[in-house]
Amino acid sequence: MAFVSLKAWRTRSAERAETAARLKQALRAALDLDEADTLAVNEMACADPGCPDMETIVLVMRVGAPTRALRIRRPMEAVDAADIATLVAEDRDSGPSR
Repeated sequence: MAFVSLKAWRTRSAERAETAARLKQALRAALDLDEADTLAVNEMACADPGCPDMETIVLVMRVGAPTRALRIRRPMEAVDAADIATLVAEDRDSGPSR
């Protein structure tokens, strides 16, 4: 087992939080979410064959609508504008519009 210093862990944790915040801001605008709507962005291990080690899970929680779980098969720091456009199209196609 490798030694991980508390300072390194805190630095990595802060970087991930900053990446998640930037991604949430971009997704909130792209998905046209209202102030009352909620968005959660998390990175999780992916066990599916052909999937990268980590993937980004986006939970879209609109008021009055069921929660939608959407996934980007890339780690958070690798998500780009094309991934966001694909996610927006998937969200639009997966449920009723407002």
